[in-house]
Amino acid sequence: MAVITSYTTLLTAVADFLPRSELTLFVPNWVQSWEERFYRNPKNFGRWMEVSADLTIASDVVAVPGAYLGLKYAYVVGAPSARLDRMSLNQLYGTYPRGGPDGTPVWISREASNFVFGPEPDFAYDIHIVYWAKPTVLRSFAADAAAHWIIVNAPDLALYGALIEASPFLGADARILTWGGLYETALADYRQLQREEDVSGSPIQEVLA
Repeated sequence: MAVITSYTTLLTAVADFLPRSELTLFVPNWVQSWEERFYRNPKNFGRWMEVSADLTIASDVVAVPGAYLGLKYAYVVGAPSARLDRMSLNQLYGTYPRGGPDGTPVWISREASNFVFGPEPDFAYDIHIVYWAKPTVLRSFAADAAAHWIIVNAPDLALYGALIEASPFLGADARILTWGGLYETALADYRQLQREEDVSGSPIQEVLA
């Protein structure tokens, strides 16, 4: 089996498991299907998918950045800064109707392609957000000009995920259950890595009075 060091070698590694050469043509589709499914699950959002941005509220809204998947943290820039907590759109408009009292925002919600705020901003505030963005997809690395995070850190996840996507074409292949188990192990390891990274660093220090 090919050693996975790039998108191209990932395709080769998946093809190495296939019983029929004519199935090789479909390998890019199976990799793509797995990858899109992977990015749709918020449990899989990792620090490597985080992006930060400094934005300015204009006409009471901020445009949602491109490739946005989910919001991790947001605050109004100031001295001190004011944290923006997430609220459902229905609750935000019920609590802070447009045209009502305005002020420094403390809540953020999404409406279509914009973020909106409560209270309605009384100023063009600057905000800082940290959000999860959809990474450049694996197939964009076909020329192997750069290494994708998944290829470097979790190639087994991509391999077994693509093979699971291929399973409807393989019929009664006894290896499918094995691939499924290996994929679940790799996925659990990946998620544990993300959880540990969130709390990594120096131990919490006790504050003495």
